Amino acid sequence: MESTSITVIMAATTTISVRVETREMLRKLRSKGQTYDQIIRELMEKASVAELDKRRNRILEEEEFIPLDLLEP
Repeated sequence: MESTSITVIMAATTTISVRVETREMLRKLRSKGQTYDQIIRELMEKASVAELDKRRNRILEEEEFIPLDLLEP
């Protein structure tokens, strides 16, 4: 008799408390089959990109730039 073993590795999970309204907002963002973890990660990624854009815009507004072709070799 041949035996087969299958190993399933699951990531650790935790519970976070959110207001009902917050859960409903997350639910509205959810695509079919998407987990709340995936939604939250997607929102975090978008927030990170937005923060980088904000920093870049601040630098462009506040800093003085010298064109590279004006720099001496």
